[in-house]
Amino acid sequence: MQRLIVGTPVPYFITMIDKFKVLDIIKDTLDGTDKYLVNMKITPDSRIFVDIDGDNGINIDDCIELSRAIESKLNREEEDFELNVSSAGADSPLKMPRQYRRHVGRMLNVEPFEGEAVVGTLTEVGEEQFTIVKKATKKAAQVEMTFAFKDVKTAKVELKF
Repeated sequence: MQRLIVGTPVPYFITMIDKFKVLDIIKDTLDGTDKYLVNMKITPDSRIFVDIDGDNGINIDDCIELSRAIESKLNREEEDFELNVSSAGADSPLKMPRQYRRHVGRMLNVEPFEGEAVVGTLTEVGEEQFTIVKKATKKAAQVEMTFAFKDVKTAKVELKF
């Protein structure tokens, strides 16, 4: 005889969205354009967050196009999901060397893992490092500083209003 205890939780299985399937859709959609994936996250409750950027920036139409491509290739009958495609944002930290390249000439606030934060003009971007020039002050001369990407906790473009 089996006993059923009322109130005992019944196990259920949640079908997770396949991260690699979504990555393939994004890659196929963005390949051959100046757009690229900056970040993607899928939460356990099937919310998909995609941040993209472009060598010449991102507009709303770029986000809509990628959103439609993802939606068209995922089956809502099999996978219930929420999708949010957005640009990396002007105030978001830079995450990839490719993002730094489009900001040459702009002021960056760089916070290394070790040492103090520094603000300077981004002058050069290589494969593994970038260079900023810190302005001269009354007390100190202009300083050129080079940072390896791996040594930087965050780097943000300083927005001027």
